[in-house]
Amino acid sequence: MNDADLLTRFPPTNPTTRLLWTAIVDVGPRQDLGTGPTGQRFMVPILGGQFYAGPSCDALQGQVLSGGADRQVLRPDGVKELDALYEMQASNGDVLTIRNRVIVDETREPERYAMSVISVTAPAGDLGWLNRRLILGSLQSARPARPAVIIRAWEADLVPQA
Repeated sequence: MNDADLLTRFPPTNPTTRLLWTAIVDVGPRQDLGTGPTGQRFMVPILGGQFYAGPSCDALQGQVLSGGADRQVLRPDGVKELDALYEMQASNGDVLTIRNRVIVDETREPERYAMSVISVTAPAGDLGWLNRRLILGSLQSARPARPAVIIRAWEADLVPQA
């Protein structure tokens, strides 16, 4: 079978998404860590916050725990790479470790590009399925209203959501 026939037989399936949670994450002042080989480095402390369940995801709500941090690199091309590591405690007591890797491009108009891939490490049990999913995220600044960011997390799938 040639490539054209193969691609006709297996057409693309558009990904679908389902909102899992929206988090409001309180952050501290950005700390300058100096220039490294890939650009200017910063760290932003994560002070806490709350997260709220998306539709039909009732267990995904609770507190963002303090103690995490967002490491940032401002690349020479002006793009920011963020690598945040923190914990969220769900209402059932489970503690989720979140790694959120974000690309921020301030040059896009009319609104900046700030999208991410979120990895969740969850304990076995009710929320263990999060360990087996690709989660896409978005990031919005809540400034000047509050020193916080709003993070939304979506489960990506190739099966339409019911």
